[in-house]
Amino acid sequence: MNQTGDQKLIRSTTVLLVSRDGKTAMAGDGQVTLGETVIKGNARKVRRIYQGRVLAGFAGATADAFTLLSRFEGKLEQFQGQLERASIELTKDWRTDKYLRHLEALMIVTDGTDAFLISGKGDVIASDEGLLAVGSGSMYALAAARALMRNSELSAPEIASEALKIAGEICIYTNNDIIVEEI
Repeated sequence: MNQTGDQKLIRSTTVLLVSRDGKTAMAGDGQVTLGETVIKGNARKVRRIYQGRVLAGFAGATADAFTLLSRFEGKLEQFQGQLERASIELTKDWRTDKYLRHLEALMIVTDGTDAFLISGKGDVIASDEGLLAVGSGSMYALAAARALMRNSELSAPEIASEALKIAGEICIYTNNDIIVEEI
């Protein structure tokens, strides 16, 4: 949602994906902010979908994110769980569908083997370093996760959790009500 006139910008979320030693974890904070006000502190932005075999995390306008999540799960069903194919097909729809192209959200998806950041601009981005992040505090979480990957022996879920805690100490749109899922 763009800020125009009296309209307040909804800012919500930091979601981080960390892959290390054959394990993948995704963490998301719980804060949803309207203008300068926290309107929800325990939103769940990381979910298991496709019979629990895929993790999806989202940032952006809530209704838009849930619409995309539902569409993505449909693509997973259509393509028998092929994560990359479902991701590419979702971005094709997102770019060309008159309704979908106005949705403002980003998603990170993983099946534990592959992981992608998906955007409405048609991006399907895989990480070369086992890290992906979206949302208001994403750059803080990503920087913290990179440092932890390079300078610690922490596991993927531990890095995801610690990096989100650090992001929550810096970003006013990120809190420390953290959900971590591992696949």
